[in-house]
Amino acid sequence: MSLDEIRSDRLNKLAKIKAAGIEPYPVISSGLFDLSKVRSEFNSLKKKKSLILSGRIVAMRVHGGSIFCDIFDGRDKFQVYLKEDDLGRNFSLFSELADSGDFFEFKGRLFLTKKKEKTLLVSGWRILAKSLRPLPEKWHGLQDVEERYRRRYLDLLSNPEVRERFDKRTKIVTEIRKFLDKLGFQEVETPLLHALAGGAAAKPFKTHHNALDYEFYLRIAPELYLKRLLIGGMEKLYEIGRNFRNEGVDVSHNPEFTMLELYESFSDAENHRDFVEKLLKHLVKTINKSLIVKYQGSEMNFGKKFVSITFEDALSRFALVNNYKKISEEELKLKAKQFGIELEHGDFKAKIADKIFKKICRPKIIQPTFVLYYPLEILPLAKESGEYPGMADMYQLVIGGLELVKGFSELNNPSEQRLRFEAQEEMRKAGDQEASRMDEEYLEAMEYGMPPAAGLGMGIDRLVMFLTNTANIREVILFPTLRPE
Repeated sequence: MSLDEIRSDRLNKLAKIKAAGIEPYPVISSGLFDLSKVRSEFNSLKKKKSLILSGRIVAMRVHGGSIFCDIFDGRDKFQVYLKEDDLGRNFSLFSELADSGDFFEFKGRLFLTKKKEKTLLVSGWRILAKSLRPLPEKWHGLQDVEERYRRRYLDLLSNPEVRERFDKRTKIVTEIRKFLDKLGFQEVETPLLHALAGGAAAKPFKTHHNALDYEFYLRIAPELYLKRLLIGGMEKLYEIGRNFRNEGVDVSHNPEFTMLELYESFSDAENHRDFVEKLLKHLVKTINKSLIVKYQGSEMNFGKKFVSITFEDALSRFALVNNYKKISEEELKLKAKQFGIELEHGDFKAKIADKIFKKICRPKIIQPTFVLYYPLEILPLAKESGEYPGMADMYQLVIGGLELVKGFSELNNPSEQRLRFEAQEEMRKAGDQEASRMDEEYLEAMEYGMPPAAGLGMGIDRLVMFLTNTANIREVILFPTLRPE
C-alpha cells in the first residue's frame, strides 16, 4: 500500500472508532508506568491482580484468536497479550482498528509465557491516540540523512543510538551545571536580541522589532552583557544558551548553536586553563567512565597533563609558516593560496594566519592541547600578553581537531578598549564584515570599574560530538538548520 492508501485506511478506522462511541484522543490517561521498572520488578508486580501499562504499539503479531503487541514508552519495550476468549467483542474491535504507532493503555496481570517472556495478559484496553501515518520500518524506513534531521521524531523512534546520543547530551549539560554550581558559579540569562552585534567576530542575523521600530540582531555572543554583570559585582557567573551566526554550514558549524560562556573576577587565562582541564577530565570520566576517549579513529588520553603550544609554533610545525611576526602579509597570502584557502576582501595578516591555522594546523592536533597567544587583532576584547607582545593572553583548547574552548584574560581598561573598537571600525571600513562595532554602552559600563577577570566560551555541540564520537554537528542537534522543503 502507498502512504496515501495507508493514511486513508487509518482515517476510516478513526471514523469507526468514533462511531463505536470511543474517543480516540481522550483527555485523561492513567499515567505512565515505567516499562523498564515493570521488567526489573516483575516478580513483585506479578503478585498484583491488576496493572495498567501505557505505550505506543511498535509491533503486532496476530495468531488466530490471540494478538501479541510490543509497546514502547520511549525508553523500553514490553509485551502485551490479548486473547479473544477473555475480551470477546473488545478483541475484535482491537483487531480491526489498532495499528502499529497507536498509543494504548492496557489493563491486566503479569505472567511468563512458555518461552519465559515477561508479558501482560490483557483484560481491558483503551486507546489514547490514533496514529494516521505508519512508523518507518527499522531497516527500510528512514535512510535519507536529511530526512532524519528534518523528521527527527521518526529518527528517535527508529534508531535507538540516536536517542542514546541525545540522552548523553542532556547528561553532559547537567554535569557541567553541577560542576560549576559546586564551585559557586551563578547561572544567569542575558538578552538574545542585541542592538549591536558584539562579543565575537561573526556575521549576525537581523530582525525588526515592530513595537520599537528598531533593527535588532540575534545574539552572536553574550560576552558584553555578561561582563556588565562582572562590573555589577557578580564575580563568578555563566550562561548556557543559544547563539546565532549568519554563516556557512559544515560538519562542525551550525548557524544556531549552544555555548557555555563563563566569567570569573580576579582570575586570568592561566588559571582558567587549569580550570578547563579539570572540567574536561571530570566530564570525560563521568560521562564515558574512562579517561581514554576514542574519537573518529584516534585515541585521546585524558589521564595525562594537557600539552601547550603557541599559535606561532603551531603555524611553524604544521603549516611551515615560520616566524609569523616577521613574515609579510603578501607572503602569508601566497601561503594561503598554496593551501587552497579562499581569502576575502578585507582579510588582514592575522586573519589570514587564523584561516591557515583552522584549515591546516588544527585538524592535526589530536591530543588535548592548549594553543596559546593569538594575534591581538583577532581578539579585541582580550588583554595583551606580557610575555608575548602583540599577542593576546589567551588559549584555545583543541582536541581531535576540534576547537572546544576559547578563553582569555579580559581587557578591563576602558581607554584601551575604545582604541581597540576604533581599530575594529577601521577594519570594517576596509572590508572586514566580521569586525566588532563601537559599543558606547559597554564602554560606559567599563568606566565604572571592571575587575580583572578571565572568561571562556565552550561549544556544547562540539563537546557532545567529541564525547559521543560523532563526526557531524547536525547529529548532536535535535533540529539542525535545514533549507525548507
